Amino acid sequence: MNQVREKLGCDLVGCMGFTGRGIGIAVLDTGVFLHRDFDSRIRAFEDMTSRRQLPYDDNGHGTHIAGIIAGNGYSARGRYTGIAPNSHLVVVKVLDKNGNGYVSDVLAGLSWVKKHREQYGIRIVNISVGSFSRRNMSENSALVKGVDAVWDEGLVVVVAAGNNGPKRQSITTPGISRKVITVGSSDDDREVEVGGVKMVDYSGRGPTGDCICKPDLVAPGSGIVSCANRQGKYSSKSGTSMSTPMVSAAAALLLEKYPRMSNRDVKLRFMERAVDLGLPHNQQGWGELQIRNLLR
Repeated sequence: MNQVREKLGCDLVGCMGFTGRGIGIAVLDTGVFLHRDFDSRIRAFEDMTSRRQLPYDDNGHGTHIAGIIAGNGYSARGRYTGIAPNSHLVVVKVLDKNGNGYVSDVLAGLSWVKKHREQYGIRIVNISVGSFSRRNMSENSALVKGVDAVWDEGLVVVVAAGNNGPKRQSITTPGISRKVITVGSSDDDREVEVGGVKMVDYSGRGPTGDCICKPDLVAPGSGIVSCANRQGKYSSKSGTSMSTPMVSAAAALLLEKYPRMSNRDVKLRFMERAVDLGLPHNQQGWGELQIRNLLR
């Protein structure tokens, strides 16, 4: 993880002195395990799948996402540190132990985030969740309307491009939304295991069915080591699900430096400061996340 941090322009402590302090990030995923690397920074937990009260993660995906954002590397003596290790997390479980879920649970999670944003200081919403069913591939779909409504509340919404590349129009929903920040993988040319299947060139490509250029930018997503759902343990996972929290965490650093920035300002900054990789626009968007560029 620290090699990824260095590539993105962060040192072992933070990035140009910023660590995400005071910024709340909502993670809609499979839940979260109370790993020591989160210390006391999980401010709230809401379970839309089973209505359990205490934090848990019966899959591990959500804990991995949370670690990329906010793990402090305590259990690995700093070796696996998240991008924004002083940010705090609000975790909403919308997926089951198999990583599957219902649109209704995701929408309920988004509604909960809107209702509690002030209470928990939520500025950013991370959604490493996507659907590729035909009925959801329209800007009029419930999922797109759901994330758009959260965006319209002023929150930065960061969504995965999905792992259905390299064909055109393979961005998953709600990443097809023209409003949210959609993130692909910058290193999907490596053969890795994604969801138990060996894949290469997996990152979703645009344009969307409504001819919107997507993704907006890319970040590393292959072989990312982060917190596992066992105490003191870590695991390696791959996919645009891993790229997405890197951008969410980078947004936390940016909002720590510029707390008055709007979500539109944040998106424009990402687009302006991304590094052009020389790839097609519908593969890389505006380029790869580079945090030092972002914060200058």
